[in-house]
Amino acid sequence: MAHPTVCLVMQMRAAKTNKNHIGDDAYFDRLFSYFRSQFTEEIIDLVPIKKSVILLETKEHTYIMKGYPTIKRLKLQEAFTATLRKEGFSKTYVFFSPPAKEQLYFEGRYFGCMEYIEPHKSIFTFQSQKNRQEGLDLLEHFHQATASFEQRYRTLLPHGDLMGKWQERFHGFSNNLPILGYFMKEPFISEIVEWASWSLSGLNLNQFPSPSEPSVILHGDVAHHNFLLDKDGRLCLIDFDLINIGPAMFDYLQYANRILPYIDWSFEKLTSLKQLQKYKNNKAFLYALAYPADIFREWNRTIREKTYTNQSIFKQVMNLSIGQFYSRKKFIDQLKERLN
Repeated sequence: MAHPTVCLVMQMRAAKTNKNHIGDDAYFDRLFSYFRSQFTEEIIDLVPIKKSVILLETKEHTYIMKGYPTIKRLKLQEAFTATLRKEGFSKTYVFFSPPAKEQLYFEGRYFGCMEYIEPHKSIFTFQSQKNRQEGLDLLEHFHQATASFEQRYRTLLPHGDLMGKWQERFHGFSNNLPILGYFMKEPFISEIVEWASWSLSGLNLNQFPSPSEPSVILHGDVAHHNFLLDKDGRLCLIDFDLINIGPAMFDYLQYANRILPYIDWSFEKLTSLKQLQKYKNNKAFLYALAYPADIFREWNRTIREKTYTNQSIFKQVMNLSIGQFYSRKKFIDQLKERLN
């Protein structure tokens, strides 16, 4: 499956080299016509990145247009990114007032106008040790900035409930076991279920999260495609759709879960990263590392959307659950030894 950032960079570059390419999807044709009728700048090209994320080029500027289901969501994102800048976090985009006649609204979406960050020739990847540490450094900077204004957003953002989300994923995975049996055999299924049960039981006994850990505004989706190198090689953090309030540990756990396959499921390599060293002997953090969040997330989505007939998606989810099974098992056995 193509790296999402690679796709984004390729699409952005395509807009610069192929001015006449718009695509043949009827929705984007209608959207292009709508933007042309509303913009006060002459539009040269429109390139879809996702259905609600569009690269739009005018004679004067290049913008990213992003659609939101409500005006409240759009205004929240505009305010949040502005506050980030005010509090010293500049490594992201800003929203502009669009050069348009009125608020842009098209087929159920309110469109905001964002700064276009021209990408670097290289991409951010979890395969690179340098990138992995840079990503954590940027995430720490983000948390430091949001800690200063988290209280102002307590009534605007949801409070992170990682335990609740994980229990819900476990329940969904358990309900899908009859279907999963067609794709995975024993002892794989039972072992994965046991990892989750052991992790959740340990978390229940070890105050997760700790009430003493201060709250910040969490990014909520620290996947590799939300880290973007700009043209000067400066790392930026993007896409704040899932921001919520909770301890920084929640983002770090998700980051750890994302990078473990790239460091051979090595506990030593993981805890050698500066921001994760302090959690090396934290029981709740260690129990949480064992939770197979990625397996449950991808299988539940695959079955819900019936995408197991897509060979690319099926191969990816099978690699998560079976291809990495023994490496993950060795890692979890190591966690159990440390906790015992």
